Amino acid sequence: MYKIQDVNWGIIGCGNVTELKSGPAFNKVEHSRLVAVMRRNGALAEDYAKRHGVPKWYADADQLINDPEVNAIYIATPPNTHASYAIQAMRAGKPVYVEKPMALNYSECQEMNQVSEETGIPLFVAYYRRTLPAFLKVKELIDNEIIGKSLTVNICLHKSAPERDLKPETQFWHVNPEIAGAGYFYDLASHQFDYLDFLFGPVIQVHGIAANQAGYYKAEDTVTGTFRFGNGVIGTGSWYFVVAKGNEEDIIEINGTKGKLSFSSFQHGDVNLTTPEGTVSFSFQNPENIQYNLITQVVKTLLGESECVSTGKSAARSSAVLEEMVKNYYAPIHNENKRIKGSCRNI
Repeated sequence: MYKIQDVNWGIIGCGNVTELKSGPAFNKVEHSRLVAVMRRNGALAEDYAKRHGVPKWYADADQLINDPEVNAIYIATPPNTHASYAIQAMRAGKPVYVEKPMALNYSECQEMNQVSEETGIPLFVAYYRRTLPAFLKVKELIDNEIIGKSLTVNICLHKSAPERDLKPETQFWHVNPEIAGAGYFYDLASHQFDYLDFLFGPVIQVHGIAANQAGYYKAEDTVTGTFRFGNGVIGTGSWYFVVAKGNEEDIIEINGTKGKLSFSSFQHGDVNLTTPEGTVSFSFQNPENIQYNLITQVVKTLLGESECVSTGKSAARSSAVLEEMVKNYYAPIHNENKRIKGSCRNI
């Protein structure tokens, strides 16, 4: 088992996600501290370090990875660099905590896991819903069969297009498949499929249809699909990212033989339990830094005290599902390297 006494973190890519969601948490967990950050724009890296009280900053990832004081790496860059940085860090003997989705595609996920196994260096992925109180409550209710035997799950994530995406010159990398792997579907549905993997186990069969309906950008903006888990639960989902304002929806519904659970993926609202006796709502408070609970687990795992619930192996399963859901849209692009085959896949 890999084990260290104190975890000295270095961040590669100290952008927006690290400002509140993750970055400050590394200094709040016992036996953990943030000692270095890196960003290609050195001035921004220096600014981040000064504002967050980080001792060192770099404009070169190699320098951070090879810093002898840094013994664990958090990768918070866009997905197209996750694999290369993670593999470099693991080969340097340093555990990796990487943002989601885990990589640009499933093949890269497999390569990352292979290097982790070869080197014996741990690999974790930032699917923090596995540690948030509302999502843990849903798991508790399901595991205790409060809704009876779980039968189906339905995901609805319908969002309007942000103003920045209406013009190519202002679009974020999230809608550039060369950087993100796909569109918002990869960025957001990755959280949902990973959480359902946490609830029900791996998806074993999936079929999806993806399209670009509005024409604002290259990536898909509309996805529908069906999927089945190894435990027998059947799922459906719809992900629309160009609906009219006011028609937005964010809900997951899980139906069982004795009741139903409904909750939001991203609004962090109440968990609603409906049974023949009526509806009961459960409210929860998230930590100030929303990744704090998962980062705590990662640190304790590296200290040899516990086992983290979000690993490269679990995260790769969700990437496989995402890729299968949109393969019809990207098939013309990827057929040359044989990334995608067939029309329906058992995973």
